Amino acid sequence: MKRSGSVAWIAGLFLAVPVWAASPLESTRTTLEQARAIVASDRTHNDKLAELNALFRTFLDTDAMGRAALGRHWSRFTPPQQREFLTLFRELLQRTYVQKLLLFEHPKFGYVAEHCHDDQARVDTTIITPRDEFAVVYELRAAGDRWLATEIRVEDVSLTTNLGSQLDRLLAKASVEDLLGQLRRKYGDGQGAGSR
Repeated sequence: MKRSGSVAWIAGLFLAVPVWAASPLESTRTTLEQARAIVASDRTHNDKLAELNALFRTFLDTDAMGRAALGRHWSRFTPPQQREFLTLFRELLQRTYVQKLLLFEHPKFGYVAEHCHDDQARVDTTIITPRDEFAVVYELRAAGDRWLATEIRVEDVSLTTNLGSQLDRLLAKASVEDLLGQLRRKYGDGQGAGSR
């Protein structure tokens, strides 16, 4: 009887620990290899863009990146403006990231290291082209049985910080509504419109 109590206690420990379908590195590798196959395919440019957007929608935590990019300006936005901004930012970020990926001719990815701490992780990768190699770091957080990227750094340049600097300059001379208007004109017709 004592033994079955111990077994139940050990089983309870395992049940209390979150279980993810794949490690952060495996999750990143799966996404990037699917992206590589799309880029290398003979589909049209627009079809590639659409497929990459759909793929990265399940990998990038664009809401976290959008809040980080706005930084101190987040509180200037009303809740409806915040929701609209995050929808538009998702389009901006995905197009920025996806367009850059399409610039590489037949990219290959190297998987360098994985660092985990509880529900946070960092995956170090490289983009390898015939002429060059670029270090790309993904910071991820656990979300249910998936890992979502909350930050991407290319050669130590943060994509979120870079976009945040641009937003900061715009908001220094424009109102929140002006900024949203500009984003609507450029990104408001995307497939990802609507709140998450």
